Amino acid sequence: MNESDLDSALRGYLQTGERLRWTGRPAQGLRTSSHDGFMIPFSLLWGGFAVFWETSAFVDHTPLFFRLWGVPFVLVGLYFIIGRFFVDAWVRGRTSYAVTDRRVLMLRNVFSEQLIAANLDCEMRLRKERDGRGTIEFGPQISAFARNRSWSSMTPALADSVTFIGIDDVMGVYRLVQPDAQV
Repeated sequence: MNESDLDSALRGYLQTGERLRWTGRPAQGLRTSSHDGFMIPFSLLWGGFAVFWETSAFVDHTPLFFRLWGVPFVLVGLYFIIGRFFVDAWVRGRTSYAVTDRRVLMLRNVFSEQLIAANLDCEMRLRKERDGRGTIEFGPQISAFARNRSWSSMTPALADSVTFIGIDDVMGVYRLVQPDAQV
């Protein structure tokens, strides 16, 4: 999607009199997130145990029920270990961001078009990387316990709140959203 397509897709969601100030897209390709410090070791333990279970079930010639019992756990383990990175990249490839004079918008076009919006005066969290890219989360902070029970802990692009992931010039966007900020 080029810049003019991005603008026109987001313009359809503007309120009367609302003006676009910035549009962008998340970082593309495979990437890790802050949750991976927990998720990578957990996924390896989960997947390792599931593979051990299945291997044992087949080697020991256990009843069919026990052989089939481990299959979903192996599949979930494969998603935890590697699949979540590809799903996250796929979702980010179908996501657009905008800042207007009133709101921040996140438009996802995965299986259907989904718009998530937040007012400019909402809570914000900024994470800046060394290369100038970064992530801005808008809205109330979700507790670690609640986040770990949602898909966004494994697949950040599926967050339920507006989250600009890996955007270029994160400080420029931050200043646009918070013009009075002292950084």
